[in-house]
Amino acid sequence: MNDTPLPWSTAWTIARRDLSARFRGLRLLLACLFLGVGALAAIGTLTGAIEGELKSRGQTILGGDLQVEVWQRSASAAERAELEALGQVSGGIRLQAMASSGETVVPIELKAVDAQWPLVGRLTLQDGRKVGAPEPGTAWVSPDALARLEQQNGGTFTLAGQTLKIAGVIADEPDRLSEGFALGPTVIVADGFPEAAGLTAPGAMYRSKYRLLLPQDRDPVATIDLLKAKFPTSGFTYRQRDKAAPGADRFVSRMGEFLVLVGLTAMAIAGIGIGGGVSSYLEARRNSIATLKVLGATSQDITRIYLLQLLAATMAGSLAGLAAGVLVMPALGKALGALLPVAPGFVFDWAALLRAAAYGLLVGLVFAAPPLMAARRFPALALLRARVSPLAGQWREAAWPVGLGFAAIIALTLASAAQLPVTAGFLAGAIVVLGLLGLLGWALRQIAARLRRPQRPLLRLALSNLHRPGAQTGALVTALGFGLSAFVLLAVVQTSLEANIASRVPQRAPDYFMLDLPRDRAAEMERIVLQAAPQAKVRQVPALRGAILAYGPESAMTRVADLKEIPENAWPLRGERGLTYSATLPEGNSLTAGEWWPKDYSGEPLVSVDEELARAIDLKIGDKITIGVLGVERSARIASLRRIDWDSMGFNYVLVFSPNTLADAPHNLAATIDLPAAADRTKLLPQLLRAFPASSVIEVGGVLKQARELLNQVSTAILAAASVAVLAGIAVLLGAIAAARASRLYDNVVLRVLGASRRQLLLLQLAEYGLLALLLAGVALVLGSVIGWLVIVQLFDFAWLPKWPQVLAVLGAGLAMTVAFALAGSLPLLRAKPAQALREL
Repeated sequence: MNDTPLPWSTAWTIARRDLSARFRGLRLLLACLFLGVGALAAIGTLTGAIEGELKSRGQTILGGDLQVEVWQRSASAAERAELEALGQVSGGIRLQAMASSGETVVPIELKAVDAQWPLVGRLTLQDGRKVGAPEPGTAWVSPDALARLEQQNGGTFTLAGQTLKIAGVIADEPDRLSEGFALGPTVIVADGFPEAAGLTAPGAMYRSKYRLLLPQDRDPVATIDLLKAKFPTSGFTYRQRDKAAPGADRFVSRMGEFLVLVGLTAMAIAGIGIGGGVSSYLEARRNSIATLKVLGATSQDITRIYLLQLLAATMAGSLAGLAAGVLVMPALGKALGALLPVAPGFVFDWAALLRAAAYGLLVGLVFAAPPLMAARRFPALALLRARVSPLAGQWREAAWPVGLGFAAIIALTLASAAQLPVTAGFLAGAIVVLGLLGLLGWALRQIAARLRRPQRPLLRLALSNLHRPGAQTGALVTALGFGLSAFVLLAVVQTSLEANIASRVPQRAPDYFMLDLPRDRAAEMERIVLQAAPQAKVRQVPALRGAILAYGPESAMTRVADLKEIPENAWPLRGERGLTYSATLPEGNSLTAGEWWPKDYSGEPLVSVDEELARAIDLKIGDKITIGVLGVERSARIASLRRIDWDSMGFNYVLVFSPNTLADAPHNLAATIDLPAAADRTKLLPQLLRAFPASSVIEVGGVLKQARELLNQVSTAILAAASVAVLAGIAVLLGAIAAARASRLYDNVVLRVLGASRRQLLLLQLAEYGLLALLLAGVALVLGSVIGWLVIVQLFDFAWLPKWPQVLAVLGAGLAMTVAFALAGSLPLLRAKPAQALREL
C-alpha cells in the first residue's frame, strides 16, 4: 500500500469536483463567517477611519498645532508675548449668551474670533463662500440658530442689547469638533464684540482660547511643557493637534472597544456554528469518504481533500464578510458624519480588513478541526455503518491544531487591543462560558442516562435522544445556551438603557438656569421672577472657575502638573472646574466626614470635598488643596467630605469653600428658577433678557432634550451592535438543528416503520427540544444577565436597572422561537417516505 499522500494539486481536483458550486452543506459555515467577519471588518474600518481622520485632520480640527485656554480672563501682556514668540497666534472668546428676535429668545454659544482665525482651513458658508472672521456688526450663524431665531440670511437679531446682521449661514465650521458640547447653536462674531457688549465684565463666565501655528521644527508637546514651566499658576489648559478632540477620542476608544468585543462575541458564536456545520457536512459526506478510503485514500489524503474544501468555503464566507464591511461604510459615514469625523464614501483600512480576515480563517479552522480529525481517523467500514457508528473521535489528535489556533486568536486579539484589561477579561470570560456550556452538555447527557425512564413512550424516547450515541446534545446545549443568552443580553441592555435615560435625565430639574448674574442685582432678579410667578423658588450661588493645582498632606503635596496620568475617577483634576463658597451646607449634599464651618467663620481658609474625588486621590480631613483662580494661587484645608446628589440638576460643586477663601475674587452669581406648574412661562424669559442683557438664561427643557437624544443614540448604537451577536446565535441555533437532521431521518423512518404517526413524531420533537430549552432557560437568564451587567455597569458606567418582567417575556419569546425553529426543521423529515429513505440509508 502506497503511504505517499496525494499531491495538493490532485487533492484540490478531487475536492473541487466534490464541492458544490453553491456550497451546499456548508452554508451555515458561510453564514456564520459572513456575520462574524463582516461585523469585525465594519467595526475595525469605522474605528480606524475615525481615528485616522482625528489624527490626519487634528491640526484643522483644533485650528492650529496647539491651543491654550483660560477661564474668566484674557492672557496677560507677558503671556500673549510669549505665545506670539512661539508661533502664529489667533485668539478669541467662547461664552454662553442669549439672542433674541422679536419675542423669540434663544440660548446660543457665542464664538468671538480675530482676523487671523482660522489659522488652518476656512469657514464655508451655505452660499459657497470661504471666509474668516465676520465684519464688525455682523455674524455668521449656524442653520439651527437661524431656524430658532425665525430669521433669514440678511436679517437681524439682538445680542446683549446690540443689533447684529446675519451675514451668512455656516455650512462647515473647520474647528467645530474641538469646541465640545454646547448648550445652544453657534453664532460667530468679530473679536471685540463681547467686550463692547459687556459680556466679559469682571466675574463673567467666559473662556479665552488661543490657537498657535508652530514652526515645523517645534514639537507641540515640548511647547506645552515649556509653557507649563513658565506659567505654573496661570490656570491655562492645553490641547495639541494629536489630541484635538479628547472627548471624541475617548468616545471612539470606548465604543470601538465595545464594538470589537461584540464582533469577537459574534465570531465565538459563529465558531460553534462552524463546528456544527462542518460536522453535519462531513456526516453527509460519509459515503464519499468511505469510497475514497476503499479506493486506497489515506487519512492524510482525506484531510487534504476536505481541508481544501473547508478552506475554499472559509475564504468565500470571509471575503463576503469583508465586502459587506466595506460596503456598509458609506451608510455609517453618513449617519455619523455630523457627530464624528468620518471620511465620506468607501474606506479601505487594510489593517482592519486583514485582521478581520485572519480572525475568520483562524476561527473557521479551529472549530472545523475536531470533526475533520474524526472523519480522517475512521476506517471505511465504520464510515459505512453511518447510523450505527456516528462520527466521533479522540480529541487528542485535534488538540494541537485547536490549541495553536486559539493561541493565535488570543495573541491577535491582545496585540490589537485598545484596552488590554477589558479585552483580556473578555477572552477569559469567553473561555469560561464555552467551558461551562460544554460541561453542562456533558452533564445533561450523564443525567439523562441515569434518570428513571418515564412511563409515556414519547417522553421516554425524548429523554433517550438526549444521551444516545450520536446525540447532538452537546452542540444543542452550546447553541441554545448562546442563543437564549443573547436574547436575555439584548433585553437587559435595552431595558437598562431605557431606565437610565429616564433616571439619568433628572426629573427634579429647575425650569431655568441663569448665568453671569451681577451680585449687586441679585435682589432685582428675584423680584422680577416673583412678580411673574409668586410661588417660584429662586436659588442663587456664587460661581467661579478654577483649576486644582496641588493636593495632599501639607508637607508632601502632589502637583497636578507633575502627574503623568490622571487617576481613575479623578476627572476634576482635568482643567478648570466650577467653584463656589457657602456659609451653610448646600442643598442636596450630606456630610460623610468632618464638620461644616460656622456661618460667621473667618479663620484659616477651608474647603469641603466630594467624597468620590477624595477616594480617588486619597484625600483625608486636614489635607490641603491649592487652586488657581484668575491666575492667583489660593490654598485651603479640607474640613469635610460630602456626598452629592448628582441626580438633581441643581448646583453641584466638587469643591465648596468657606466664604473667606473666595469672596474677594471677581465673580458673578448663578441662579436656578423653579416655577409652579400653573405659572405663565411665556413672559418671564423676555423680561429677564431685557433686564439682564449680559446674562444667560437657559431653559432646562432644551438641555434635557439634548441629553435624551444623546443617550438614545448611545442606546441605539449598543443595541444595533448587540443584534449582530443575536443574529449569529440564531444562525448557530438553526445550524445545530440542521446538523441533527441526518440522524433524525434514520430515527423517524424506523419509528414510522414501527407504526408511529406523524403527530407522534412531531410531539416527540416538541418534547425533546422543549425539555432541553426549559433546562437551559435558567442558565441563559444567569449568563445573559451577568454579561449585560458587565456591559452596562463596567463598560459604560450606567446604573443596573433591567426590567425583569420584560426580560422574562423576551426569554419566553426566545424559547418559543427555539421550539418553532426545531419543529420547522423537523417538517421535511416528517414528509420523508420510509421506503425511499431506507434505500438511501
